[in-house]
Amino acid sequence: MTVATPRYWPLVLAATATLLVTMGIRQSLGLYVQPIALDTGLGIVAISFALAIGQLVWGVVQPAFGAWADQCGSGRVLVVGGLLLCAGLALAPTMASGWGLVLTLGVLSAAGAGAGSFSVLIGASAGATPAHKRSMTAGVINAGGSAGQFVFAPLTQAIISAFGWMAAMWAMALAALATLPLAWPLRRKRHGTPASKATANVGDAAAQDIGLRAQLRIAARDRSYWCLHIGFFTCGFHIAFLVTHLPTEIAMCGLSDQVSAISLALIGLCNIAGSLAVGWLGQRYRMKSLLALMYASRALLVGVYLLSPPTPTTFYLFAAGLGATWLATVPPTAGIIGKLFGPRYLATLFGFTLLSHQVGGFFGAWLGGLAIAHLGDYTWMWYADIVLALLAAAFNLPIREARPVASPATA
Repeated sequence: MTVATPRYWPLVLAATATLLVTMGIRQSLGLYVQPIALDTGLGIVAISFALAIGQLVWGVVQPAFGAWADQCGSGRVLVVGGLLLCAGLALAPTMASGWGLVLTLGVLSAAGAGAGSFSVLIGASAGATPAHKRSMTAGVINAGGSAGQFVFAPLTQAIISAFGWMAAMWAMALAALATLPLAWPLRRKRHGTPASKATANVGDAAAQDIGLRAQLRIAARDRSYWCLHIGFFTCGFHIAFLVTHLPTEIAMCGLSDQVSAISLALIGLCNIAGSLAVGWLGQRYRMKSLLALMYASRALLVGVYLLSPPTPTTFYLFAAGLGATWLATVPPTAGIIGKLFGPRYLATLFGFTLLSHQVGGFFGAWLGGLAIAHLGDYTWMWYADIVLALLAAAFNLPIREARPVASPATA
């Protein structure tokens, strides 16, 4: 039972560290909105549009990089991603115009962060991980992204306050280079690994390699796969709206930048626990039920926030509550896809689901900017968020998923 441990845990730890850097940088970009607007004279709509394009690009590249990783291995993908992320961040201060931000933050850095994100990283470790452990290992990898937000949000805000937003961008560009050596343990190409064959009797729907095109055709006809897409669209809308506009919401309430940084850090900190907990629960309960519960809880949290006074304590409690489910939807979503179709093309199939997530993210970031410019506040965005969260909960309930198989290894 311990023989497989050296095989997949080095991959999991390398993937976790990579996501810590890429997601930590990406989830802290909302802290730049106000400083860039004040320094360059660009409106919040223009800056929000650039970050919204980044949300979309991050999603568009997921299936493309996932397919590349499935065919050729993850190492090259991660190296290219690290270099793109570094280049986009390093060039952004030199091109502080609307279209310059679209190119650097919206295209280059977003594509780089997408290459070093969930679909490639979870896919790289899934083939070597026993099926009954994939939910837990996905939770560990996902917790790395949350830890990154906890680390990078206050660090970014401290550098912005001390040296300005340009220096903070350049510091983050250097941090992005840390992902390059982490690509080494994840470099190998995966061909229908022994782990996937050996675990076919514990939940894999497709252990044999039927080819990428055939697998995509099967997935396209599967109603459960599309229900996951709908739920993840809402998740993207919710997360992108908050990560982009929560600092502005806090500033409009007359609170300091420090409250924004602490709130984003709390989201990351609490999601470490949330991701690990959901990864563990996914080994024991139906993951579709966990997803429905998490989406419904978001609607409740937003409703409570709207009824509460705009104080630092309110935002800290709101952030802690959000953090419990923030990116905790990733392990069960990837886990269900693995159950339905097996691990062979998980990076590609999960990549398409992440594309749906980021289409929602585009609208969350962009419409938030339009709301503040034309309506003066985010009230209608909060209402839309509640409705979409309830719809996401409803769409996850009919997903086809077998009960987890009891195993001594999951105890």
